[in-house]
Order: sequence, then structure tokens, then C-alpha cells
Amino acid sequence: MDMSMLDAATTALLTILDPSRLLLLAVGVVMGLSLGVLPGIGGLAATALLLPFTFTMDPHAAFALLLGLGAATATGDPIPAILFGVPGGAGSAATVLDGYPMAKRGEAGRALSAAYMSSMIGGVFGAMLMGLTLPLLRPLMLFIGSPELLAFSCLGLSMVAVLSGNAPLRGLTAAGLGLMISMIGADPQTGTLRWTMGSLYLWEGLPLIPAILGLFAIPELADLAISRTSIAGGAPFDAKAGMREGAMDCFRNFWLVVRCSWIGSTLGAVPGIGGSVIDWVAYGHALRTEKGAEQTFGSGDVRGVIASEASNNSREGGALVPTVAFGIPGSAGMAILLGAFLMHGLVPGPDMLSVNLSVTYSMVWSIAIANILGAGICYLLSGQFAKLAQLRYTLILPSVLSIIFIGAFQGSQQWGDLYTMMIFGLVGWTMKMLKWPRPPLILGLVLGASVERYLFISIERYGIEWFSRPIVLVLFGFAALGLLRPLIRDARAHGSWRNMLADYGRPAFRATDLFNLLFIAVLVLMLYEAAGWNFKAKIIPMVVGISALIFAVLSLVNQVCRRLERERRHGLADDAKANVSRKIHMDLASDTAHLTRKQVFTRAASFFGWLTGFLVSMSIIGLVPTVPLFIAGYMRTEAREPWRIVLPMAIGMTVFIAALFNYFLPMAWPPTFLGHWFPALKVIPSV
Repeated sequence: MDMSMLDAATTALLTILDPSRLLLLAVGVVMGLSLGVLPGIGGLAATALLLPFTFTMDPHAAFALLLGLGAATATGDPIPAILFGVPGGAGSAATVLDGYPMAKRGEAGRALSAAYMSSMIGGVFGAMLMGLTLPLLRPLMLFIGSPELLAFSCLGLSMVAVLSGNAPLRGLTAAGLGLMISMIGADPQTGTLRWTMGSLYLWEGLPLIPAILGLFAIPELADLAISRTSIAGGAPFDAKAGMREGAMDCFRNFWLVVRCSWIGSTLGAVPGIGGSVIDWVAYGHALRTEKGAEQTFGSGDVRGVIASEASNNSREGGALVPTVAFGIPGSAGMAILLGAFLMHGLVPGPDMLSVNLSVTYSMVWSIAIANILGAGICYLLSGQFAKLAQLRYTLILPSVLSIIFIGAFQGSQQWGDLYTMMIFGLVGWTMKMLKWPRPPLILGLVLGASVERYLFISIERYGIEWFSRPIVLVLFGFAALGLLRPLIRDARAHGSWRNMLADYGRPAFRATDLFNLLFIAVLVLMLYEAAGWNFKAKIIPMVVGISALIFAVLSLVNQVCRRLERERRHGLADDAKANVSRKIHMDLASDTAHLTRKQVFTRAASFFGWLTGFLVSMSIIGLVPTVPLFIAGYMRTEAREPWRIVLPMAIGMTVFIAALFNYFLPMAWPPTFLGHWFPALKVIPSV
């Protein structure tokens, strides 16, 4: 760092430490943390809302407020992920896999502390890396084109093999279906409508947030409702000891924090990768490289929390690089930040690295300080947060579900968002019960559109020459190795390919195999419809769909014909044989083993019935009036909670939702039956 950069960095730090600017930064941090705790809400709406208020501020103060909010939102995201198994945002989905099992063991304080400390270190690391390397990264970013972006996306997809655990064929099938679902909507090349089923809602594709909440939030809440216990059950609980232990975990695994922070900030600087996949890449990296991870990840290993959260927070610093250097937003939040650039007469590009270098470094300091402030505030409140895991389910579940419905509706603010969440929720719960890995489905859903877009651009721009670019070859090599690794390892475990194939015999079907047949049927129907499209519109869906269909068929054959699989399903395999192919189940395990099958399905039907009732009531009278009815009805019906508890909960949550989403973060609620037939009622919030 030369003297001019050092002077600019020092000037920027002194500017940010001005009390008025520091206060604005703290306000942004508090707002970001508050929104991060609310599942699915995120900070985008608040950032857009605050943008006009920054018009009269100087650039340093404006970016302090906006970046403080954006950086702290990621710090608040792991709180619901750990306490309820509900991702606070798309970037904290991987945190659920180990954070939630830790909360169930009574280690919520430890998990939260590890999340805060790794978030803080990752956020500061990402900001510092951006500040130190921005002048060096600019020419490198100019070299990266669509072929490299395609290769990065394919490398992310190769994590499917790791995230599939002991069911690689199921994982590849789920990832293929996720890729197909990501292509729903109008084809960007030809305008062909793909799998829209005549619905206008599907023209622009499925929003990600409702799908994530459906796949990860709804199944965990369903299990909580089915088991009818508190999250931590009767596990011993010591928040203070857990907080100390969680912080020490980060320093004991400091090299892991640094590696995952580097992954987060590097991938965050690549436009199009998105924060929804970075935590999975970092988690997969930790699973591959950490000693003993394959036996402990997914069951409450604190290293899984550390890997996910370090990468999640460090991406903000990386996302600033293309935003500042080229005016290409590295994330959705950075796209809104570009509006602040224009409002204050700043032009992204060379001037931000010379004339306005102090403003650039003020952004770096804002992100770093916001992460420190955010972690500090969370530590002050974590003891209270951790106690939530001790509460019985009827005190938690109805309020969390009310927020989840709003979070899902944030996708595109249409009724389709809620239907999407419900459908993915049912699919996600079924996958969890049958031990189908859910992370690959999300990975395919996130990266599918990027893979298709960058592939067409690469072919149109470079022909076949793009495949010979050095970075592309290296990244594709790593991706191929990652995908083939489980198959090679399985063959080695059996001694040879011949021994592995000799393990197959006559088929033996079970009722659970019907879910695999359902996957096959869906893929066949999608391929049948795709066959009649324009060549450019169908080529990628057909290739992906046929591949997914092959994986689905192989998965079914493996399940019904492989002797070891059949013996393990019936509990007949001895330990020596079972250990030949035993690997971790890369997903949360169901907590309903102590119940009979009839109890599980009866209580599950009741839970999904409550969700359906919420939707029906919302369609008639609106969301805000539905909230108190739902909370009171659930608490009284499920556990006969006393009115002295029910009424404050119902009224308090209703007032909170009405105030936040009708006045502070205004939302266009969907039309209701009463609002249609009685126009005068439209003046009532949400009706």
C-alpha cells in the first residue's frame, strides 16, 4: 500500500469516526440486526427505503448508514437459523445444518457465539481484503468474462457431490430438478415460455426466498409441531459458558475462519454468483478439508456454523469490488447502493480509486466497523436469544410462522409466493423424512439461471474457443474432480469396480421408493413439454433434464437392487459391511423417531392444515387480521395456553407486523375477498 492509499485510508477512518457519522452507522447496524432476525425479510426493502433520506447527507455519512444496515443484516441472519432452523436469509441456509442441532442439544449460546465471532472476523477480513487489493483486483476483474463466470457457477454446482453426503445419486437428481425449476419462465434467448402452465406469476421464474423458506423453514417447524417439545428439549443449558466456548471455537479454528472468509470475499466479488450459494461453497470446502468433518458435520459441529457465517459476512466486502470499480453490482444490495452513487455525483470506475479514494475507503471502514458493532450488540443480547430455545413450541411456532408468511410474500408480493412456499414446504418435509438431501436442490435452483445465461453468452461471443481459457480449464477440472470423487471413493471402498457392481441383486420395492418414482415422473413430464420448444430454448433444459432423469433412475436402481442398501434399510447389515459406504447424511435428521408413523402423519396433517387455514383466512380478511386469530387459535387448540399468555402474544405480534409493514417498510398486500366486495374495507391495513 503506497503513501497516497495509506493517507486516504487514514483520512477515511477519521471521517467515519466523527460522532454524527458513527451514530448513523450504528443506526444502520441496529436496523440491519432487527431485520436479520426476521426470517426471509432481509435488508433490501429497508435499504431502498433509506435511500431518499441520504440525499442531504455527505457521501461518507450516506454510505455509513446504508452499508451498516447491509453488513449487519448478515450478522443477524444466523439467529433464527440456529434457534428455530429457519434461515434468516438465503445466505444463512447452510448454518441451519449444524446450528440447529446444537440448539437442540442445549448449545444455542455456543452456536450463536461462534456465529457472531466468525461473522465479525469474516466481515472485517472481507473489508480489509477489499481495501488492500482493490487496486490490484481491478485489472483481474477486467480479465474475467462470461466463460470464467460460467466456470465459477459450475464449480459451485460441483459442491452437490459433497452436500449429498451418503446419497450422491439422490443429490445429483435433486440438483438436476433444481436446475430445471430455475429455468421456469420466459427464456431470455427466444422469449419461449417454459413450464409456466399458463400462469403469469411464473413468467419471471420462481422467487428464491419462498423456495428456501419452504425447503428449510417449514420442515423444521413441522418437526417441532409434531414432536411437541421445546427446541432444546430437556438438554442442560448454560448460555454464559456457551458464549465463551463459541468464541474460543473461532480462535481454535482460526485458519478455517480465514479460508472461508477468503472464499466469501472472493466469490462475492464475482458478479452473478450471489450470496445464496457462497455459504454452501464454504460449507462444502470445510466438509472436504476439516479432519473428521464427514462424521460430524450436519449433526451439530460448530465448524459448520463457523464456515458458513465467516463466508456469509465476508462477501459484502468482496461485492464492493465490482460495484466501485466498474459500476457492476456484486449483489442486490449493491445494486441499490449504486443509486446512492448517482445521488451524490459519484461515478464508479477509475475516479473511485484516485480522486474519490477516501470515499472508497470510508466504505471499507463502514463495513468493518458495522461488523464489530453488530457482533457486540448480538453478544449483549445473546443470553436472551438463547433462552428462546428452552420455550415450549406453542409459544414460538405461531409467531415465527406469521413472520415466515410475510418473508415468503417478499419474493414478488403475489399470491404465488405463498403457494410456492407451501409446495416447497411439503416437498422439503417429505425429503427430510425420507433422507433426501435438500441442499443440492437449492444449489441447482440458485445457479441454474446463471449457468444457462453465461453458457449462451460464451458461445455467442467466443464460439468454442472459450473452453481453452486457462481459468476456465482449471475451474472445470476442479468441478469434474468434485463430481466424480464420491463414485471413485465408493469403488475404492469396495476394492474394485467389479466388487461394487457385484453388490447388486434382485429388486425389492418399498413404499418410500414412490418418492423416487415421483421425481422420475416430474422429470419425464418436463422433458415431454420441452421437446416442442425452439432449439435454443430447449437445448439446456433437455441436457439437464436427461442427465437428471438418468441419475434418478440410477438412484432408484441403487435403492431397490443394492444388497447393502436393502440390508441397511431393514437394519440387517453388520457394522463391517455398513461402514464400507457409510458417510454423513448431509441434512438435518428428523426428530420424530420416538413417535409412531400414525402419530407423525396425523400431527403433520394438522400442521399443514393450520398453514392452509392461514392462507384461507388471509385471502378473506387479509394478513394482519389473520395473525391474532392464528396465534390465539393455535395456542389455545394445541396446548390450551392460558389467555393471560395468549392475548399479549396475539396483540403484540399483530401491532408489530402492522406497524413495521404498513408504515416503516410499506408492502402492497394481496387483494382479499372482503376488500373486493366491500371497497370501503380497503382502508384497513392488509384488507
